Amino acid sequence: MKVIDATALDYKTLNEFLRQPEHDYVINGCCGQRFIGAGMSDRNITINGISGNALGAYLNSASITVNANAQDAVGDTMNAGKILIHGSIGDAAGYAMRGGRIYVRDHAGYRAGIHMKAYKDKIPVMIIGGCAGSFLGEYQAGGILIVLGLKTPHRPIVGNFPCTGMHGGKLFLRGDCRNLNFPPQVTADIASSEDMQEIMENLKEYCTDFQYDLETILSSPFTLVTPDSKNPYKQMYVAN
Repeated sequence: MKVIDATALDYKTLNEFLRQPEHDYVINGCCGQRFIGAGMSDRNITINGISGNALGAYLNSASITVNANAQDAVGDTMNAGKILIHGSIGDAAGYAMRGGRIYVRDHAGYRAGIHMKAYKDKIPVMIIGGCAGSFLGEYQAGGILIVLGLKTPHRPIVGNFPCTGMHGGKLFLRGDCRNLNFPPQVTADIASSEDMQEIMENLKEYCTDFQYDLETILSSPFTLVTPDSKNPYKQMYVAN
């Protein structure tokens, strides 16, 4: 394991250290350096401090753990691997994410899961433990978004305009959220036991990572939001 003191390093120098032929890295003193782990495979990276924009962008088989908050665009166009955030994240997390897992202990900013997609056996999953900002799942085309709303009883689980432009994938919100102001092109129903089985392994893994009690999380119903096949978005990109 290689330990890196990032206190006086710019992001380019820090990422050059991460490209050395080691497997396990610990970064201490991180303070906003961008692109950490971008495009990397076969790495275990632990970050003590706040990571900058585009953490794990284009990530492949690497695993990244942040023991603090992370800034915007976590997992941008992520392909595989896992990002674990012991704090909150900024805006546009999982932008165009097409594989892998992003687990966030606390909150997410605006536009989490924007343009999230899936391909064949690649089904990306993002779990947000607290609340998400406005435009959650904007233009979502695939994958699974889960928001748990834990420890925030007096705060809405999601901000304004969730699922705007959603035309694929699934959104799970803990609680009965059918009264939220969703666009008419999506359908919100209470998740069935079969629906919940689809995300059960991810919830178990999330609880293990952050030491939550699974039974407590499952004590509330979940709302499943999916595109409405009877009322789809039309002429978003091309005439149809």
